[in-house]
Amino acid sequence: MIELALVLLTGVAAGVLNSVGGGGTFVALPALVAIGLSPVTANAVARIALVPGAVAGAWVYRRELAPVGGVSTAALTVTSVVGSGVGACLLLLLPASSFESASPWLLAFATAVLALGPRLSHMVSRVLGRRVGMSPRAVLIGQFLIAAYGGYFGGAVGILMVALWSAGLGIDAAAGNPMRIAQLAAVFLISGVLFVFTSDALRTPVLLVALLAGATAGGFAGAHLARRLPAWLLRGALLATATVTTVLYFLRG
Repeated sequence: MIELALVLLTGVAAGVLNSVGGGGTFVALPALVAIGLSPVTANAVARIALVPGAVAGAWVYRRELAPVGGVSTAALTVTSVVGSGVGACLLLLLPASSFESASPWLLAFATAVLALGPRLSHMVSRVLGRRVGMSPRAVLIGQFLIAAYGGYFGGAVGILMVALWSAGLGIDAAAGNPMRIAQLAAVFLISGVLFVFTSDALRTPVLLVALLAGATAGGFAGAHLARRLPAWLLRGALLATATVTTVLYFLRG
């Protein structure tokens, strides 16, 4: 019962983080590995469980969606779905040892992205040139690559989206948050559906249901909390969690 309660609370925290700014994977993945699941199975369980929370957050923001760089919501969503499907297939087709070896480095990459935060947008802007806006095709290509990364791993995928849109299109992070949550839901949905039918995530139904219930509640609540809590507090807590998780993963391996 204690283990289930911890998984439930982990789901709530992961759902809130995904709705607020991204990073639910930093909480869900290590928690599931700590209770005995393999990294690949833990990743699949976490992805499935985070789907309802991401969808709940997208539902809250459904009336605030706006095109990104001339790309319609439908086109961006289809690109996210296809990219996520490709990434999820790579996770399933490649040897489990490949993911286990890559996990610490993927976490380190996602942590670095999180730590850079707003500076990432300025750095990318210098490379692209501040006066050069991304074409719709470039937006879709960038979204596909980010979604493929999200389908395979998922850590900081929402942060990468905001960084791309901010640097390439000048979209404010707050203004882009509704679309970020919607695309995060698309990325998690397609990979989650694939994992339901092709992974061994259903072998741990009790853990999956507990994490799913918590993430759903957290995703809905987080979408509302995002408008009230200070961004620096949320980002600081997430960065601390990400850093500790990354260090522990390197120590494991």
